[in-house]
Amino acid sequence: MSANIRIAHIWGIPVGLHVSWFVIFVLVTWSLATGYFPAEYPDIPVAAYWLLGAVTSVLFFASVVVHELAHSIVALRHGIPVREISLFIFGGVAQIGEEPKSARDEFRIAIAGPVSSLLLAIVFGIVYLLDQPIPYLAAPSLWLMRINLMLALFNLIPGFPLDGGRVLRAAVWSWTRSYYRGTQVAAYAGQAVAFAFIGLGLLVVLTGSFFNGIWLVFIGWFLQN
Repeated sequence: MSANIRIAHIWGIPVGLHVSWFVIFVLVTWSLATGYFPAEYPDIPVAAYWLLGAVTSVLFFASVVVHELAHSIVALRHGIPVREISLFIFGGVAQIGEEPKSARDEFRIAIAGPVSSLLLAIVFGIVYLLDQPIPYLAAPSLWLMRINLMLALFNLIPGFPLDGGRVLRAAVWSWTRSYYRGTQVAAYAGQAVAFAFIGLGLLVVLTGSFFNGIWLVFIGWFLQN
C-alpha cells in the first residue's frame, strides 16, 4: 500500500501516510479523549483530554514507525532495498524491495519488528513507574506500554501477512530447504487466522459489542486479502 502523503525520510527510507490513516488517528484520539483519560483523570478540563489523546495517538503511531523501521534497517543490512514505510488504517507496513535470500535473513527481518515493540513496551513501562516528576504522564505511558505489548504479540501470530507468518515461513523454509513450501504453509496459516478473526468478530457482534466485533471482522478481512 503506497503512501499518499510523505512526512519524512529516515535513513533514506520515505515514510508516509495513506489517506486511511487519518480515520484511525481520529478514532484512537477520540477513544482516548472520551473514554480512557476521563476515567484516569476525572478532574481536568475537557480540552486536556483531547490534547492528551492527540499526543498519545501520535506517540502510538511513532511506535508503529519504529516497528516498521526495525524491519527496514535489518533488511538494509542484508542488502535488501526498502521502498517506503506507510502508515494506514490497520497500522503500518515496510515495503521491502525483494524477498530475503535465506531462511535466516527472513527470520531476522521478521522478528526485528516485534522485538522493537517489546523494547518500547519496556521503555514506556519504566516511564510509567518513574512518572512522579511530570504530571499526567502515568496514564499515557501505561496505555503506550500496553499497546506496544499488544502490537508485538499480535504480530507474532503465525500467519501471513503478519510477522509471525514470516517467522513461520523461515522455520519451514529452514526445515524443508524449500522457500515455496515455507510460503505455502505460512499462507495457509494466514488464511486460517483471518477466518478465525472474522468468526470471532461476528460472535462479538452477536454478544452486543458491535464496534469491537466489526473491527475484528475488518482485521480478518485485511489478513484474508
